[in-house]
Amino acid sequence: MANSTNASAPEASRQAEGHFQNHAPVQREGFRKMVRIMWNMIFHKPRNTRPTTAVPVQRLTHDALIAAPNHSVYRLGHSTVLLKLRDKFWITDPVFAERASPVQWAGPKRFHQPPISLEELPPIEAVILSHDHYDHLDYQAVLKLADKAKYFLTPLGVGDTLIKWGIDASKVRQLDWWQDTEVDGIQFIATPSQHFSGRGLFDGNSTLWASWVMIDADTRIFFSGDSGYFDGFKRIGEQYGPFDLTLMETGAYNVEWPHVHMQPEQTLQAHIDLKGRWLLPIHNGTFDLSMHAWFEPFDRILALAWERSVSITTPQMGEAFNVMYPQRGSAWWLEVEQQVYEQSVG
Repeated sequence: MANSTNASAPEASRQAEGHFQNHAPVQREGFRKMVRIMWNMIFHKPRNTRPTTAVPVQRLTHDALIAAPNHSVYRLGHSTVLLKLRDKFWITDPVFAERASPVQWAGPKRFHQPPISLEELPPIEAVILSHDHYDHLDYQAVLKLADKAKYFLTPLGVGDTLIKWGIDASKVRQLDWWQDTEVDGIQFIATPSQHFSGRGLFDGNSTLWASWVMIDADTRIFFSGDSGYFDGFKRIGEQYGPFDLTLMETGAYNVEWPHVHMQPEQTLQAHIDLKGRWLLPIHNGTFDLSMHAWFEPFDRILALAWERSVSITTPQMGEAFNVMYPQRGSAWWLEVEQQVYEQSVG
């Protein structure tokens, strides 16, 4: 089905001199600030930004996924989420690499292995990509999914990158903000986010970033991708809410980059703006990408949700969550920290 534009929706993305822009002006970081941020990230990292014991992972198998009921949702790590809808499988931002980096000998290293390998995954109906950063667009994973996936849904420009990597152009659908496409009866709408793009020193904002709305009959799911907090969440909620489940960025935040990642308080407000029913926090628990403790995003978002009576689920990596029969999950990260404490006093 060809992409279409919702005529009643707000305006599409903007470009200036070949570079995409956020609707709300975002302050550009100066050279000195960027150097200071990198210096602190390299030389002043707190010790607790990575777990020192194993993160629990529930192993998935091909056969178990085939037998799973529809509306099952699985976190595979970071922002990689596997969904089963209409007896088919859909995956967001598949990152299976050991490091979220342009090279595999340096850069942020995984806390845990994926619950299932790329080779074991069942056929994928569509890969849904939010933007081109290394912790969201994994070159090797894309190549391995080239034959396994039927379609790749991307923001503008990201699809061109995939085609350059060898993905069949007939499999790639590139959307601007507020454009939609249909795959096997499920409607996908690329919606705005407030972020940036680039995989090198000279390609900043040359491709678009997006969040995604997924509509399967009466079921509505929102995938945030990466974003700072902005009024776009309220617009999306008005246009397409309420959502049965929101997959919301909750991690890699810092006061030094407030415009492109959300603090947990903002994540919760974005979920409310979207008219979300259940919140599943993602973008955490897999890579060390900021200065906060690895478990802090879980602690903060859980406390905030309880305070505001928001339904929240925190499944382990690989643990099933069913949109039709939702459950809260466990505070599994506390068990990891308890093990650390017991080792330290033992």
